[in-house]
Amino acid sequence: MNVAAKSTASSAAAARTASTSPTAASREPIDTHGLLGQLGSEVAAALSAALEQVTVIATTGKISRQGLGELREQIERARRAGIMGQQVERLASGRVRQAPERVDLTAVLREALLQHRRQAEALGIALRPALAPAQVMADPALIVTFIETLLSWTFEHARSAVELRIELGGWPVRAGLACSFRHLSDEEVDRSLLVFGGSPLYTIAWRLLQQAAWTMELPLELTDDGVSARLLIEFPRTVNDPSEAAALRDRSGAEQSGVNSKPLAGCHLLVVAARRETRALVREAVRHMGLMLDYVNSVDEARQFCNGGMPHAILHESALGGDRFERLRLDLLSEVPKLVFIELAEEGRGVQTRRIGARQFSSIGRGTLVESLPPTLMYELSRPR
Repeated sequence: MNVAAKSTASSAAAARTASTSPTAASREPIDTHGLLGQLGSEVAAALSAALEQVTVIATTGKISRQGLGELREQIERARRAGIMGQQVERLASGRVRQAPERVDLTAVLREALLQHRRQAEALGIALRPALAPAQVMADPALIVTFIETLLSWTFEHARSAVELRIELGGWPVRAGLACSFRHLSDEEVDRSLLVFGGSPLYTIAWRLLQQAAWTMELPLELTDDGVSARLLIEFPRTVNDPSEAAALRDRSGAEQSGVNSKPLAGCHLLVVAARRETRALVREAVRHMGLMLDYVNSVDEARQFCNGGMPHAILHESALGGDRFERLRLDLLSEVPKLVFIELAEEGRGVQTRRIGARQFSSIGRGTLVESLPPTLMYELSRPR
C-alpha cells in the first residue's frame, strides 16, 4: 500500500469508526420505510446487472460458462435480499415464539463453516476459526438463522481472510463471538476507493443479523474504520450452572403459547426432481416453514450445485437414485456429515426409514408428501447424528 493510500485510510479510520451500541442501536424499532427502500435498492441493483447480461445474450446469441455463473449469482443476490427482507419483518413483528434450550454454539458454528466451505473457497476467502467450547441457552432455530446470516453478511463484504473466535470470559461467564475481516483490499485502498459518509456494511443481511440479535437479546458491537470491520456478539445466557438453564426454561414458558410461524427459517433445501409436479408439491408442503428452496433436474446438476455451496437437506425422487446418486451422497457426507437426505418414493404413504450402510434416511410416499414432509424435515434437521 502506498503512503498516500495509507494516509487516506488513516483519515477514514478517524472519520468513520462506526459502532453499534450493544443496547440502544440494536433495539431500535424497525424502520419499515427504510427497510423497503434498502430492499428495493439492493434487489434493483442485482436485477439491473442481470438484465445487462441478458441483453448481451440477446445481442450475441451465446453465453459463456462464466457469464452464466455471473447471471445466476445476480439473480441469486436478488432472491437472497428478498428472503432476508421477509425474515427481518417476521422477526420484528413478534410472531416468532422462542423455545430456549441448551445449544452448543461452537458445534453450530463449526457445522455452518463446513456447510459453507465451498462457497468461501469459490469466493477466495480463507476462514480462520479459533473456537473455544461454549454452550448457550437459545432457540435452536434462531441460532441457526443468526449464524447463517452472519456468514452471509461476512461473505458479502470480506476481501481478506475472516477471523472467527469464540471465547469465554467475565463473571458471570459469558461467551463472546468475534468476527473480523477487511472489506477493502489493498488494491481498492490504493485506488482510493474508500467510501465516505456511510458504511457499505449496513446491507439487508446486516439488518437481519441485527434483528435476530435483538430478538434473542444478544448485544452487538460493530466497529468499522473504513477498511476493516470487527463484530462482537455477546451471549449473556451462557450456560455455566444448571440453575441458570432451569430459570431460562421457566422464563420461556409464557412465550411458547403460540406456534413459530416459520420454524425452519434460515435452512436451505435442495430438491432433485425431474418432474414439475414434484416441485409444485414440495413448494406447497413447505411454504409456511421459511425454507430457502432450490431445484435441480438431475444428479449431475445436484453435484454442480453443491460445488458452489451446500444446502442443509436434499430431497430426491427415488427414480433418480442409483449408483451415481449414492456416490454423490458419500462425497457430500464426507464433507458435511450432518447433511440430511430424504427420498421421495413413488409408492406407499407416510414415512419409512431406509438404511444404507451405517446411515438411516427417511423415505416419504408421494401420496402423503404435503402432510409428511414438514414434520420429517423438522425431525431430520434437529436430531443428533
